[in-house]
Amino acid sequence: MISVSGLTKQYGDRVAVDDMTFDVAAGRVTGFVGPNGAGKSTTMRMMVGLARPDRGDVRYRGVSYRQLQQPARVVGSVLDARSMHPGRTARNHLRATAALSAIPTRRVDEVLGEVGLDTAADQRAGNFSLGMRQRLALAGALLGQPEVLLLDEPSNGLDPDGIRWLRNSLSAFAANGGTVFVSSHLISELEMFADDLIVVGGGRLIAAESVSSALARGQSTVVVRTPHATELAALLNGTDVEVAVSDDCLSIRGASTATVSRLAFDHRLHVVEITESARSLEEILIDMTGASAEFASA
Repeated sequence: MISVSGLTKQYGDRVAVDDMTFDVAAGRVTGFVGPNGAGKSTTMRMMVGLARPDRGDVRYRGVSYRQLQQPARVVGSVLDARSMHPGRTARNHLRATAALSAIPTRRVDEVLGEVGLDTAADQRAGNFSLGMRQRLALAGALLGQPEVLLLDEPSNGLDPDGIRWLRNSLSAFAANGGTVFVSSHLISELEMFADDLIVVGGGRLIAAESVSSALARGQSTVVVRTPHATELAALLNGTDVEVAVSDDCLSIRGASTATVSRLAFDHRLHVVEITESARSLEEILIDMTGASAEFASA
């Protein structure tokens, strides 16, 4: 659905986005992730014409954003949840937004209901919490019944129930054939509903792959407690596994729980406890982007 080709943007001596190229598939939720300063927001601004690239372009089904006849009916975007007049009510904000894109006024009440703001429709946006502004911004993105949702940190300010609502809403949008492109720092949350990932760092593309492929990068660790730790470690030596022994505990990488337990059983070694843990998506992405992080803790 979306093709980003050679996208480049420089501000003075700083290259914010450097030859970024990737595709975003329809009917899927694609997470856009990377550390602060990675170029995510600049890339998304260029994707909807709010910043002009120095080189490269973005196309939606082969058409650039500036050439779309009715852009609000193709792309609904939320890049800043504060982009609304504080003195307008939620309903009037959406009426003005609808009028700018020639969208029927009836859509206003429909989207207010979709995002759960129907009871707050006549309250001024300036009195809204950040979570309510996020919902109102999403309502504006949905007005044109777009094919694509482009969202920058949409879960900011949402409570746990709101985050679950957002997750379900975006999954349903994609399930109905829509395209969701969403940036987020909440990797554990993104892991629950994203299908694909675009990973960036230092303005450059690091990886474009499915979530399942990214998770496969994280080799699992088998932890075994046994009074025969030394003997079991000796049996594992010589194979393509890493074994660390500490008293009666072994940490094993490169072998599954089934393999280790079978080996212990075959050699009559008593096992007190055996568990297997996989690295989280967050840990994997930190490793992938660590070298390009603009700010890193000690």
